[in-house]
Amino acid sequence: MNPHLRDVAIPNDWDRRGLPGWSYHSDALLELEKEHVFRNHWQIVGHVSDVPNAGDYLTMDVVGERALIVRGKDGVVRGFNNMCRHRGSRVVADSQGNCKNALVCPFHGWVYNLDGTLRGAARPRSFPDLDKTEFGLMQLDLETWMGFIFIRFRNGGPQPSVAELMKPIEPEFAHYKAADMVPSWGIWTQKTPVNWKSVRDVDNEGYHVAMAHPALQDLYGATYFDEPFINGVSRSFATYNPHAGRRWSVRNYVKIAPEPTHLPDYLKKAWVYYGIFPNAVISVMPESVQFYQEFPLSTGQTLLRGAIYRYRDESREQAVARYLSFRIDRDTMSEDVQLSVWSNESMLSEAFEGFYLSDLEYGVRTHHDHLRKMLPVLGLETAPEEKDMWNLNDALRSRS
Repeated sequence: MNPHLRDVAIPNDWDRRGLPGWSYHSDALLELEKEHVFRNHWQIVGHVSDVPNAGDYLTMDVVGERALIVRGKDGVVRGFNNMCRHRGSRVVADSQGNCKNALVCPFHGWVYNLDGTLRGAARPRSFPDLDKTEFGLMQLDLETWMGFIFIRFRNGGPQPSVAELMKPIEPEFAHYKAADMVPSWGIWTQKTPVNWKSVRDVDNEGYHVAMAHPALQDLYGATYFDEPFINGVSRSFATYNPHAGRRWSVRNYVKIAPEPTHLPDYLKKAWVYYGIFPNAVISVMPESVQFYQEFPLSTGQTLLRGAIYRYRDESREQAVARYLSFRIDRDTMSEDVQLSVWSNESMLSEAFEGFYLSDLEYGVRTHHDHLRKMLPVLGLETAPEEKDMWNLNDALRSRS
């Protein structure tokens, strides 16, 4: 049984066009995307197990912003701008670590408590009295859902709470007990030479799996289906092919992967992907849970970021299955990068006439529709002048 969670009927006469080609190569649009798509929507920073002890911290530098996640002495996980209130230096320079009892700015030595309040400035007599809260670290919106830490750089963005956003998938996802998992190999990053939307486009549909991903096709191609984006969340689902085994990693994965007793029957041999607008996926296998996401570095370069989490008491079979599923995913990512490069570079050609999407690519269209809602300038087939992009988008937003 491969159950759908929601009504996924595709309209009969839907618009099969994708976003206009100019939108993948516009510097002015990219600045709009950073502000209206990335900074004001929920972003996954990591998992509570990445900061298990008081003083543990995790940082994330994306779209011109710097996030700092710290577990306090009271056990609470908080998010801040990684920015000293004195001169704007990074409060911590590393991507992950432990700061023991306090955060000390490496520039002038201002000291912050783990709850973000200012403990004291270096040479305090050279300043007027400083309010410990007013001059504390600037706090970010932060929510924890099923163990995953979400932050938002702009307070009160267009999305509801994470709990409300993820409500449609929560009953299913809860079976995996992800909050109790621990890191496998830490958070990874990788750069790819394409626009971030091209990365998301290729990940939002399974139409290409049969041709482009031999390992995935071998593993579950016959059962795979996509549920498109509805209110910011999509879902893709597949179960193992009983005859899988043409490739070494797939053959051994299917042979070794145990069927967890805590999962219902329909999930014991399932790989499920939950897309979260605008740029993240949480995927689950019987032996692990992972997230991955993409952030723009420029119109032609994207940062990929993610991590895999495992069961704390995993068996040897689960550990081997986790490694094999990682191998399958690694090959898939490499294949997707090449596909997105080819698609992305074609948009610079005068011969490019836009997308014409299959019913199996309706997920691409629904993601694009979510983007158009944030950035109505994307509805223009002809590229506006770069200097007019921001004002034109504001004018179109005011009409909607």
